[in-house]
Amino acid sequence: MKTVIMAGGRGTRISELFPGIPKPLIPIKDGTGVERPVLEWEIRSLVAQGFTDIVLTVSHLSDQIINYFGDGDAYGARIDYFVEDTPLGNAGALFKMRDRLGSEPFLLLNADAVFDVDFNRMVKFHKERGGLVTLFTHPNSHPYDSGLIIADEDMSVTSWLTKEDTRPEWYKNRVNAGLHVIDPTVLEMTATRLPFNISEIGLPDENGKPRRVDLDRQILKPLCSTGRMYAYDSPEYVKDMGTPERFYSVSRDFAAGVVESKNLKNKQKAIFLDRDGTINRYVGFLRDINDFELLPGAAEAIKRINESGYLAIVVTNQPVIARGEVSVEELQLIHDKLETELGKQGAYIDGLYYCPHHPDSGFEGEVPELKIQCECRKPKPGMLIKASQDFNIDLSNSWMIGDGKNDELAGKAAGCRTVLLKDESIEDCNPDMTADSLLSAVEQILVQLSKVG
Repeated sequence: MKTVIMAGGRGTRISELFPGIPKPLIPIKDGTGVERPVLEWEIRSLVAQGFTDIVLTVSHLSDQIINYFGDGDAYGARIDYFVEDTPLGNAGALFKMRDRLGSEPFLLLNADAVFDVDFNRMVKFHKERGGLVTLFTHPNSHPYDSGLIIADEDMSVTSWLTKEDTRPEWYKNRVNAGLHVIDPTVLEMTATRLPFNISEIGLPDENGKPRRVDLDRQILKPLCSTGRMYAYDSPEYVKDMGTPERFYSVSRDFAAGVVESKNLKNKQKAIFLDRDGTINRYVGFLRDINDFELLPGAAEAIKRINESGYLAIVVTNQPVIARGEVSVEELQLIHDKLETELGKQGAYIDGLYYCPHHPDSGFEGEVPELKIQCECRKPKPGMLIKASQDFNIDLSNSWMIGDGKNDELAGKAAGCRTVLLKDESIEDCNPDMTADSLLSAVEQILVQLSKVG
């Protein structure tokens, strides 16, 4: 599969740290002290996964990039270049080099971000869905000022909200990361919608400005709600390093090994979290979104999980679905509120699993097909096991935090260590630790890990 990396950005905000150096050549050190340009780290990761046919689109200080990487032989790759002498927009180059792309899907990556991703997983997802475009999406610590992707249950993208767009009061923290799998057919489709002929890309318009093509606005967004563009959710590392502050943050992550370790080809560690009574105030069966309220310190606790390199994954029994008291859509809105409120405080969850089943019958409005003995309802470990399969999690190095016996039993059954939140003794429970709040539990776990390290 061909990989196109857009490496022509000027990096004006970070140029004060590295004057005269194109952004893709900014050096960064790993935990062993080895220093390489950020684009070299990314190319090495791609080659290790079998993506060796690479095209770099370059512009600003392009000679430095071309001289550094050459034909790519030193990295086990074949590197070609498209030099953008005239501004073409962030997608114009794709039309200019259409003949190089062939007929098969290709990876389109943005060198403005630091990334280390298992792209084989993403390509597999793309092929399974059979769409024309797959967007890499992830949660981040500032969804309120990021572009949000809205998708249905099959992950088909239904809408795309820029940070300037009006958004719903509650939304899922799903942010576009600028990494894509694209079928070249999309370019032909786009050509028919452009207000000019593709042969005129780069030529001056009636106002003397070069005609450009915008990737998001003109190629991708028109695919929303067509069933031909999908979101690929992943907790892997993708971060912009366009400002000095963000560069220092990425540098710390690189030195700590966080960037590489988050690649899903590596075993992950998770802290699983119960929902009611652990993250939000316990009100019995939560049926009304207005009754949802984060517990004090919960967002800070989850933020610390995010910073630790552990995945934060919610696993919650929701028998209200089987009982007919809350619809799937109403539950999703409650979970959107959870993610929105966490995002306002700089925290996010990497995954959320719920069990909709309930074994007992006799409730008015119940859903008969959900009144079953299942493998996902805690104290059974089904949700934790499903998460471990989705995210390649090492359960033996993971934790389960909850406020009840079923949480402790589910964690133990999955092979995790457990923390029980409690004010008094709970019969027949034997957790590895106890705590009086989620924040206290996370602090204890992180202290224990620092001692082991």
